[in-house]
Amino acid sequence: MLQNSKMKKLSFLDRFLTIWIFAAMAVGVGVGYVFPSIVPLLARFSVRTTSIPIAIGLILMMYPPLAKVRYEEMGRVFKNRKVLALSLLQNWFIGPLLMFGLAVLFLSDKPEYMIGLILIGLARCIAMVIVWNDLAGGDPEYAAALVAFNSIFQVLFFSIYAYVFLTVLPTWFGMRGVTVNVGIGQIAESVLVYLGIPFFAGLISRFALICIKGKTWYESVFVPKISPITLIALLFTIIVMFSLKGERIIEVPFDVLRIALPLLIYFVVMFVVSFFLSKRAGAPYGQATALSFTAASNNFELAIAVAVGTFGINHGAAFAAVIGPLVEVPALIGLVNVSLWIRRRYF
Repeated sequence: MLQNSKMKKLSFLDRFLTIWIFAAMAVGVGVGYVFPSIVPLLARFSVRTTSIPIAIGLILMMYPPLAKVRYEEMGRVFKNRKVLALSLLQNWFIGPLLMFGLAVLFLSDKPEYMIGLILIGLARCIAMVIVWNDLAGGDPEYAAALVAFNSIFQVLFFSIYAYVFLTVLPTWFGMRGVTVNVGIGQIAESVLVYLGIPFFAGLISRFALICIKGKTWYESVFVPKISPITLIALLFTIIVMFSLKGERIIEVPFDVLRIALPLLIYFVVMFVVSFFLSKRAGAPYGQATALSFTAASNNFELAIAVAVGTFGINHGAAFAAVIGPLVEVPALIGLVNVSLWIRRRYF
């Protein structure tokens, strides 16, 4: 169950969250299809490949969970080398290889879509995992620390991984490799915008307000007050994302399904395998949940930015990258419910 304070504030939203998610998706697709002019309109509110409305939605979505993190306790996470090693294994070995295998298996005849899927698999999650972990009652300190850990690896190694998985490995299967030119600066920019802003906002809020009003007031009054922002911002972000590709989704529904199927398999397999490995490693529910959602989620903002920046907005890789979050959001909401069932059943 969610925390009592949160249930009191969000009982109506929480109880029918899946319905709201699909309603927001339908509204977004409808707006994008009926009003195709929404795409160039939203494009005017972009800085390079970053959509300002989506960025605002994601930052607002992540701020409440990051404001709940007990930053003074995060040191214990980095002392647990087993957890960090397991996170590395899940995120930087199992995840990219699984997505590459699924992309080749399902989309080898659609190389542009295949590239988009591989990019999603390489972009490890730094954003929405905080939200999924929070909804599932996972350990917030572990989630924040693992996200920071993955962010460092992403900045350092994404370019290398892109070269290996998109230029080298496809040639082993008789396919043509592609070159992806993405620099450390572009990756660092994505990390700074989508993780840095809400992270520092949450950090400053916690220490400043606890200093002024006290810890009891902060955790019993302030945190419940800001908690509804997460789900409201989530629904707003979904509407904006779906409206951007609403017309294309309706025009090529079978292509959407072909891209969605391997993505759905990926999210479910990564979550289940990660939960199993975490429990076998002796992790309690909170840690296992943080590890599993970190492994199963992806940094779709970076994948979209790289696909658009390298191949152009009309390339199939960009379209596949956009389908990523459209599948991830309802899939991960479903896995939140699975996680809560696992807690009741096995913890």
